[in-house]
Amino acid sequence: MTTMEIKEIIKSKMPLTLGETIEIADKTRLTPAEIILEEAQIQTGKTRGEVQDDVLKQFEHNLKAVDIGVTTGESLLFGKVGAELAAINENKIFEDEFIDKAVMYTLAAQVGNHTIGLRPCAGTGDPCPYTGFIKALLDDGCEQEKIALLAGLILKVGSVFRVGKISTGCNMEGFAAGACAIAAAFVELKGGSPRAMEKAMVLALSPTIAVPCTPRVMVPGLCATHIGGAVLVGALSAGLAIKTNLEVNVPIDVMVAMATEIHPISAQEIVPTVIKFMEPFFKTEPMVEELIDDTVKSKEKARIKATIREAQKISKQLISNAKPITETLGEAVIGGSSQAVGSPTNAARIAHFLSKGNIKKIKIELYPELFARRGINIPGILMAALFGASTADYEMYAKIMEKVKEKGTEIEILQTQEYQVQRITIITDDVSSKVDALNRGGGRLVLRNASPSKDKALKIAQELGIVIVNP
Repeated sequence: MTTMEIKEIIKSKMPLTLGETIEIADKTRLTPAEIILEEAQIQTGKTRGEVQDDVLKQFEHNLKAVDIGVTTGESLLFGKVGAELAAINENKIFEDEFIDKAVMYTLAAQVGNHTIGLRPCAGTGDPCPYTGFIKALLDDGCEQEKIALLAGLILKVGSVFRVGKISTGCNMEGFAAGACAIAAAFVELKGGSPRAMEKAMVLALSPTIAVPCTPRVMVPGLCATHIGGAVLVGALSAGLAIKTNLEVNVPIDVMVAMATEIHPISAQEIVPTVIKFMEPFFKTEPMVEELIDDTVKSKEKARIKATIREAQKISKQLISNAKPITETLGEAVIGGSSQAVGSPTNAARIAHFLSKGNIKKIKIELYPELFARRGINIPGILMAALFGASTADYEMYAKIMEKVKEKGTEIEILQTQEYQVQRITIITDDVSSKVDALNRGGGRLVLRNASPSKDKALKIAQELGIVIVNP
């Protein structure tokens, strides 16, 4: 395919989404970074060399911030972590020298951010891993043209998050944008395929969904694992994408769209609770506090004391309901999730032992999240309802769908809108049963009601070792 043909393909879809970039790279057998560079040339009318120079110039200030972060810089929230790591002669934290440096420079960038500021992308969080990665490349003696190519790729990914971030949240800034961009850069650096890059970006984004950044705004230290974690998650995602056949079927554009839509919801619903519990630990500036009215500060102190007391009460309730360490782990759960499979399977198991006679029909009602995950939980529910099989019975789990066909039992699967509901009804020719429960992790459940007898259901659960918890 000629250069002109490639340019025409790019022009026909500009501006390119990340998914379209991957698609064109896959089709033209160029790397995504090359496609991004071509797009930039078309957008700006500049030569390849001019685009590369402009890309690198954007990082000049941030690289100065890194240099300050590993030498004289000190941060209200980070102290001198960059200089402390730089003073260690051998590996700083990790055995992999490149990742070790990238993490160190990423943290140093945040110290520099609190000293001379950073040029922001989605915020000033994600330029930290971007710049840390580039500084590590410079240390390794990577060619300038290659660095510019990787920097362009990072900025393309970052540009999506820069637009998508409209509120507070590391879910669209330091952790998310950083992890996604670094995952893409690692795949490009290691010569992975365009599809491997898409897979890596999706994997990197997954653990960042709905993660707020408020704890790191004013609480010492917490940002280190958000920002440094972006490098580590990016490296892990790239390694999995390149070296394994791990199935990832979510397109990157879908993942980004979901992250964008969840971002403002997280800011509204999660951040207020985060602030409530983290406010007692916010760092303050004495000279600023002198300007605040004593009445306001007094009310703040009272609220903070009340929050700490509440946190201690919650912690005590949690540990009071915990079992000794000799009994902490529950029974094994086949299917990949103790919440999606273990809890509804246990509800069905109770229903099985409540019933008596030949089973004619099984009715399963699941709230939307469980219903969406029916591919893994229906086999568990059916094996428990029909045979009383436990969550650990992996052999039955593998055979149950064929056994259902053989038996010809009528199965009805419905979606209910009531949050966390898992309702199992077994209709027999003698004593039918029904278990109305709420889903909990660890294979546990809340038993709201059961027929023919809730008391008998509770006794069955105890005999089977199924943990029943309070609502």
